[in-house]
Amino acid sequence: MDKKEVKLDVNNMFVDRVGKEHGLTIEEVNAFQDKVSQAHNNIKKDEPGFMKLPFAQAEIVKEILQLVEETKDRYDNFVVLGIGGSALGNIAMQTALNDPYYNYREDLRKGYPRLFVPDNVDPVRFRSLLEMLDLKRTVFNVISKSGGTAETMSQYLIAREAVVKEVGEDRLKEHFIATTSEHSGYLLEIARREGFRTFYIPDDVGGRFSVLTPVGLLSAAFCGIDIEELLAGAAFMADKCSTDELWKNPAYLNAVLHYIGYQKGKPLSVMMPYAHSLKDVADWYRQLWAESLGKEVDREGNLVNVGPTPIKALGATDQHSQLQLYMEGPFDKIITFLEVEDYGVEVEIPELYEDIQGVAYLGGHTLNELLMTEKKATELALTQRGRLNQTIVLPVVNEFTLGQLFYLLELQTAMIGELFNINAFDQPGVELSKHYTYGVLGRKGYEDKKEDYFNRPAKDDKLII
Repeated sequence: MDKKEVKLDVNNMFVDRVGKEHGLTIEEVNAFQDKVSQAHNNIKKDEPGFMKLPFAQAEIVKEILQLVEETKDRYDNFVVLGIGGSALGNIAMQTALNDPYYNYREDLRKGYPRLFVPDNVDPVRFRSLLEMLDLKRTVFNVISKSGGTAETMSQYLIAREAVVKEVGEDRLKEHFIATTSEHSGYLLEIARREGFRTFYIPDDVGGRFSVLTPVGLLSAAFCGIDIEELLAGAAFMADKCSTDELWKNPAYLNAVLHYIGYQKGKPLSVMMPYAHSLKDVADWYRQLWAESLGKEVDREGNLVNVGPTPIKALGATDQHSQLQLYMEGPFDKIITFLEVEDYGVEVEIPELYEDIQGVAYLGGHTLNELLMTEKKATELALTQRGRLNQTIVLPVVNEFTLGQLFYLLELQTAMIGELFNINAFDQPGVELSKHYTYGVLGRKGYEDKKEDYFNRPAKDDKLII
């Protein structure tokens, strides 16, 4: 596979393109070099777990590939039971790297199972999935570091009961894999009791940074994706981003641009791929950006309530739904396009209806031309309106370039967290609602939350209309 480089084009972030009122200056960016160098040293010293992943998983990859080779013929379906960081990366890789109709065509799967990621506990959706699958030909990967994730473990309990009815208790372990903490947790205890094959999530890698751990690699490998190339791409980007020089490090540069934009009243970060294959990368990015950067206090405990808001869009689809707002609404957004130079296929538009000029002009062109022209036209229109935008360019979408993109966005997140002086690797804000749920459903230790829940103020019927 060609080692092709992902690049960041930031031309349309600066005053010479978008004007003085909203554009940034080179001098503003350069003024951050010392802060970036210090933050770079902090990141290197702390070495967040995601930074080790491209270089430290040779044995794990070997184990995964061996399991896939030995067992894939037994299964028609691979089901991921997980939510948030335990699901979004799996979905993003499948959408990006396999055919859009992979699940529907055996010739495309080449002996690999279909993938399903029911990343919610909607009862209609989950019941329908279990009724549709041949459970005798299905393996479930249960993903939870703690084993206390209510949604995931509820799905597991329901799936376990359904599988036992089909195959019996003695064959249960053939149909479940656990991906969890190596040292403790409810899922680890269950896996050991049931004899499930187990893979481990590194302790220093949080869910939203776990796409290149067994959390994402296992489902990818079971669907024929080259996980060695994914990690090679991430390693390539890690090497490119090993310098603290702003203009040589795309992750750091992008972090600084977003940070300056935030300080200038642009707290919304739109990711807009112009390739349907990358639409779920934008979904993955939303969690990465929101959960990492939305924080109440800084590292010293000062109340700051910071965090840029990520938004996903899709070109050209959302030119017909969101672009009006981006063009004429508030100047509060930075738009990041994802551009693909080579889609791998070319679809020609037939030359028909020559007497109808409003249609005939399309003939002789390709869908590739149309989509890329729309991207560049949208980029130009936004720039002329003074709207900050930039482009991450992928020469092609493959394992190597996707690995680069994942690592670029993860390191960018770590750097801007340093600039905000917050902990980008915790998520205290999501815990309270979980604790209320635990209390209401009767989990020990959360009785006070149950009391709070049922003593919450009654809603005023006059305000329900």
